[in-house]
Amino acid sequence: MTRKFVIIVLGAALAVFAGLDFYRSRHLREPVVAGPGVARVKTLGDYFSKVKGTVNDCNVYILEGAQPGGAVLVLGGTHPEEPATRLVSWILAENGILEQGRLFVVCSANRSASTVTRPSGAYPDSFSIPTTWGGQTFRMGDRWSNPLDQWPDPEVYIHYPTGQNLAYMDGRNLNRTWPGRPGGTLTEKTTHAFMELIRTEKIDFVIDLHEAELQYPVISTIVAHPKGQDLAAMASMVLSGEEFKIGVESSPEALRGLSHREIGDHSDAFTLLFEAPEPFLDATRGRTDAKLLLEGKDDFVVRAGKRGLLFETIDKNGWPIDVRVGRHTSTILTVLDLWTLDHPDRGVILKNVPRYAEVIEKGTGAFLKDPASAESKTIHYE
Repeated sequence: MTRKFVIIVLGAALAVFAGLDFYRSRHLREPVVAGPGVARVKTLGDYFSKVKGTVNDCNVYILEGAQPGGAVLVLGGTHPEEPATRLVSWILAENGILEQGRLFVVCSANRSASTVTRPSGAYPDSFSIPTTWGGQTFRMGDRWSNPLDQWPDPEVYIHYPTGQNLAYMDGRNLNRTWPGRPGGTLTEKTTHAFMELIRTEKIDFVIDLHEAELQYPVISTIVAHPKGQDLAAMASMVLSGEEFKIGVESSPEALRGLSHREIGDHSDAFTLLFEAPEPFLDATRGRTDAKLLLEGKDDFVVRAGKRGLLFETIDKNGWPIDVRVGRHTSTILTVLDLWTLDHPDRGVILKNVPRYAEVIEKGTGAFLKDPASAESKTIHYE
């Protein structure tokens, strides 16, 4: 009896401490210091009432220029386990200044997915970016919405409205549930709410930020809806000739639910999806810790490359977070410049955002603002 009692007490203590850790991770507050370019901050629920007050009622930072023009939506955090995407959105919201048009920035497109890590993936629950003022901590996140917010999964996820059968967990994947539906699951309601934002604000095109494992063939590329292929091709040529190599992929018609297909098919807008390399996600990786996430260095992934198992190169320098963030900022700026050149009346001119070389030189943390020294009215939490 004594032994059983001791085991029960130890088990209960373990459950309490683990529960507290999970709670702290799920409720970690991530401050965004809205920069001078942010005209106002709305939430996704302002566009669709059924997500109002839910875990996915994310902030929408709206930057406006003095000169009228077009409108672009940038989605960070579609898959929060791809952290460069959220860091880029932080940089845009805290630093960006528009001279023309409007820019809508989302840091936590699937906020629910940022409150959990992948089961059995041994992910860290958070990571910190070093800054001159002491660093900022972010939630790690997962690819899918938190089961605490949407459960149970079906045996097969049936995409709406096409009826295509997808993997059961893709019902919680924000990039498999477009265009969503108003009476669907939390994840489907979230994509429906974004579609309402796109229609209401007359968005010209959407930039959906992503990272991918090096064993995934769609990597270091821009995936474009047919309506955006010319823009993507021009951006690829400019970037590949001046800063870094990046390809172009066409959005497939046969695979449904992806942003770069459904937004273009169900609205006047189109989508460009950016993919940057992230060794942290590779199946052949070693220890899955914050160091790997930030440095992007892994001997096992390097060995996989030597055996021809990768679709992107990697060496001892890896793919550090600053490189991945810089690729995305430069691609965004290039796309906006080319769009404005071809559509001067619908232009979106963005300034004060660092390009690839500057992010690598100074580090991502150089472009994060200290909430302790900011006015309280400018601070918003993700």
